[in-house]
Amino acid sequence: MAERADERRFGDHVVVRRHTRGQVAELVLDRPKAMNAVSTDMARAIAGACEELAHDTDVRVVVLTSTHERAFCVGADLKERNSFSDADLLRQRPVARAAYTGVLELPMPTIAAVHGFALGGGFELALSCDLIVADSTAVVGLPEVSVGVIPGGGGTQLLPRRVGAARAAELIFSARRLMGAEARELGLVDELVEEGHDRTEALALAFRIAANSPVGLRAAKRALRLGHGLDLRAGLEVEDAAWRSVAFSGDRAEGVAAFNEKRKPEWPGE
Repeated sequence: MAERADERRFGDHVVVRRHTRGQVAELVLDRPKAMNAVSTDMARAIAGACEELAHDTDVRVVVLTSTHERAFCVGADLKERNSFSDADLLRQRPVARAAYTGVLELPMPTIAAVHGFALGGGFELALSCDLIVADSTAVVGLPEVSVGVIPGGGGTQLLPRRVGAARAAELIFSARRLMGAEARELGLVDELVEEGHDRTEALALAFRIAANSPVGLRAAKRALRLGHGLDLRAGLEVEDAAWRSVAFSGDRAEGVAAFNEKRKPEWPGE
């Protein structure tokens, strides 16, 4: 995109790019020599970037992107793990978990821009986002059982929430990979775009979302996440709590005023 953006690097393999328009930030996976395979150092960087973004009240939407032309992320760094002892693997576990939960727990809306391979932990990073925009080259799946493990970045919990328990079981048990068109048909991704347009379309969606109230966006995400899976009565209580958190905010007052004055709102973000 033509607009300027400020960048900050976290370690060697993660970049946070803050765009000057619309309070949108990109969380960029940047380990191209390994197709963004998530090493221990990269996991730490993802977690660190997410911690900073989570506390940045100026950011309204985060887009997760990749610098590799043929891959979003191929999952865990199995070359690194090949040298691990059992003790090494156990020590790495909380580091890896922090990366995935860091993305999952971002308080603002998140969008994954997926092209090429998004496998195992790579697809789990995308599943941790609220929305997934994929291009026609996307190849997604959770193949962990084919190498003797199971999805450990949230896949066994996040995939059923998208496609249902039986479909998730078939995909995880078979370890099969899905091309973009089938992934869209089955609901593994939300939008399928032309080759090479995943980042552009994800950012365009992010800017549209970011035009809305930042207080409202975070409260809506909280209600959606916390209410999922609850019975209706409990879910409505979650919604009511989220409503009360915005009902007396400056954003609510500005939104009503702007509507009545027929102008674009200038959100105070509080």
